[in-house]
Amino acid sequence: MDFKRLLICILCVISTLAHAQYKLSGTVLDETSEAPIPYIQIFDTTSGKDTTSGKNGIFQLENLKPGFHTLVFYNDDYAWYERTIEVNEDKIITVKVKKSNSLSEVVIQAKRRAIFDLKRAKDVEGTTIYAGKKNEVILVDQIVGNKSNSNARQIFAQVVGLNIYESTNSGLQLSIGGRGLDPNRSSNFNTRQNGYDISADVLGYPESYYTPPVEALEEIQVLRGAASLQYGTQFGGLLNFKLRAPSQRPLEIVTRQSWDTNSGFSTFNSFSGTNGKFSHYTYVSYKNNLDQAPRPNMSLEAFNAFTNLNYKLSDKTSIGIEYTHLSYTAQQPGGLTDFQFYRDPDFSNRTRNWFKVNWNLLTAKLNHKFSEDDEFNAILWGMNSSRSAIGFRTNRVSQEDDLDEPRDLQVGNFRNWGAELRYLKNYAIGTKNSTLLVGSKYYQAFNEERQGPGTNGNDPNFNFIDYDIEDLPTELRQSDFDFPNLNVALFAENIFYLSDKFSLTPGIRFEYIKTESEGTFRAVNRDLAGNPILDSTFEDNRTRERNILLLGIGAGFKPTENLEVYGNFSQNYRSVTFSDIRIINPALQVDPNIKDESGFTADLGIRGRYKNVLSYDANVFGLLYRDKIDEVLRTSTRINAFGEEVEDGQIVRFRGNIGTAFTYGFESLLDWNLRETFFENKAEYRFNYYINLALIQSEFTASEVPGVEGNELPFVPNINLRTGFKMGYRNILVDLQYSYLSRQYTDASNAPQDTDDNVSGIIGAIPAYSVFDLSLSYRYRKWTLETGINNFLDTQYFTQRATGYPGPGIIPALPRSYYMTLQFKI
Repeated sequence: MDFKRLLICILCVISTLAHAQYKLSGTVLDETSEAPIPYIQIFDTTSGKDTTSGKNGIFQLENLKPGFHTLVFYNDDYAWYERTIEVNEDKIITVKVKKSNSLSEVVIQAKRRAIFDLKRAKDVEGTTIYAGKKNEVILVDQIVGNKSNSNARQIFAQVVGLNIYESTNSGLQLSIGGRGLDPNRSSNFNTRQNGYDISADVLGYPESYYTPPVEALEEIQVLRGAASLQYGTQFGGLLNFKLRAPSQRPLEIVTRQSWDTNSGFSTFNSFSGTNGKFSHYTYVSYKNNLDQAPRPNMSLEAFNAFTNLNYKLSDKTSIGIEYTHLSYTAQQPGGLTDFQFYRDPDFSNRTRNWFKVNWNLLTAKLNHKFSEDDEFNAILWGMNSSRSAIGFRTNRVSQEDDLDEPRDLQVGNFRNWGAELRYLKNYAIGTKNSTLLVGSKYYQAFNEERQGPGTNGNDPNFNFIDYDIEDLPTELRQSDFDFPNLNVALFAENIFYLSDKFSLTPGIRFEYIKTESEGTFRAVNRDLAGNPILDSTFEDNRTRERNILLLGIGAGFKPTENLEVYGNFSQNYRSVTFSDIRIINPALQVDPNIKDESGFTADLGIRGRYKNVLSYDANVFGLLYRDKIDEVLRTSTRINAFGEEVEDGQIVRFRGNIGTAFTYGFESLLDWNLRETFFENKAEYRFNYYINLALIQSEFTASEVPGVEGNELPFVPNINLRTGFKMGYRNILVDLQYSYLSRQYTDASNAPQDTDDNVSGIIGAIPAYSVFDLSLSYRYRKWTLETGINNFLDTQYFTQRATGYPGPGIIPALPRSYYMTLQFKI
């Protein structure tokens, strides 16, 4: 018995030491004057934690594991200083740092050099659980590229397998997909900013017309399909834009002035600071390319502003308010046929197509820590936004615009609000730690969609008109719908640490979804001369209620601190959006009986790093879709006088539930620190090589649509490669990147490309393409110069066949462009 007691005591001591966590604090002093240095940044390369010294030079790092920790101290006025400290108890240290006249840009990069340019989220951050999930976190400050234009090829260079639409010239809208998901306006991701929704309607219309400027971002968090349990039902997962936190200084000002030969002039200015318990961050951005665009009839003017106000009620409680505004008006040159594109990709025969966005978001936040192990977060947000599109649209892209006819006008108004509550609790089961996350979400939307004739001018006039022709009604609206949607969700996840190395994270999400459509649509039948012979208006009122239970589980095995094997399985769901219901589009028809799709996502991978030499992440994945919503080519239909659907002989793209589909593949990212490998003592250099490779296959395994079974899914390039070098010496950094995507289809019919007889431009594959980008950054004191060449070989290619705006037709990618940004920071 005494031996057993002794053994239990020894095991308890060992367990206590294994889980012991210590606090390291200290004061940072000027080496010459020995005066305290305020607002110097401290980064622990061992744990990944960072902090900033206060006004008195005092800093503190908590919850450090025992062992050796390497700290990096730096800011704009002091040289980079590195110190390794053994932590086996709470410690207080004093650090003396030299003043520097010029800070190497390589020093700033050293903040994250232990985990390279892309970091992996920890098991728990704030009130979010990442354990066992495929996650990637882009550290925006480390990007050497065209940030003023938010060049997605460069911003997401190390996020594996993303498919990107490159159809805008100013980066205002991000369109990314992956694993066979349509990139259009990132609609297959749950898109958030600082943790709250920013898309038009999360379930009814999950398209993102607003994307925050990269210059304002601190991180971009990408959490793949398993995010459904915490954030929503989407197959794509989570895309969260984390804006910069308020500076610890009383006032920090950053101003950036940019010029791009494709995008014209832009300016970005931010103001930030902390004064006692109050902190704030505000930015204002303006873009104007009215005199500079790669194609005729292509212009843009945009204004974007954001403010974040925070107040610390106590050491445990803080509140905050955020407001976001984006407004822009863009002229769109329209799409091209294949023949037009290869003859002249800069051609445009649309002089009257315009697009307008007015986006407004207001958010309130509450964070409270009951203790170190209990944290509560509440977010309440509301949106009042709109988007309008006017222009000439036809399924024959080569057809000249009839300047005497009214243009087609679509207006969407999006009013919604929601609240999300999250509670995280750290607790113990025996001697093992566990973490529980529970939460709820309430979301209600009141959206409107109107379509009808606009003016026949060429100006950006977004007003409907009364159009009086004999035998036609005065009101010519094609559709008029309201979409009141309601969503209530409950979710929970729990990390069970079965040992010091192995964890299981089961999760559950319950969704109540109620989607409604209330309105009318109009059908006009015409004779061969185009004269109307029958004009009918139909009511189309629908209500759909669903109760959905989603389950998932993740697992992680960490044999060492720098190696993890992970795997997860999660059910997913995509509800029918109101753009799937009744929008009149001559190039596209939607099945009136379209229904929701469901399925699952699974990942199995290995990730980690070897010393400071190698960072890697490799995984295999699978996505199963039931009732996959996709598009095929078929004969179009019309509504006759009896309300029946009959064929009319035209070939169009048809959207509906095509069948069951499966996508699977291999994804890998390797980042090799060549400097650390071959030039370990050359701290003033930086030399990294990375390769981001996805090999993907897809197949429709079952379909009732003739000719679809066995076909590939659209938007699945079999090879998706991005690779490049990041090089630096002292204040200079250079990035050379190569991107390649193999051929991909755009519809489930797998229609090939027809360069001779394709009059619509919406039908056919997207051929393989490759692009080179070269960027340079130079820093001198408080000044930074960024410049480069995008698509420097001037490759002629396209990534999108639009069935509606900004087409229809092929949307050419941007030609070669030169850019320059000058930044000043005080």
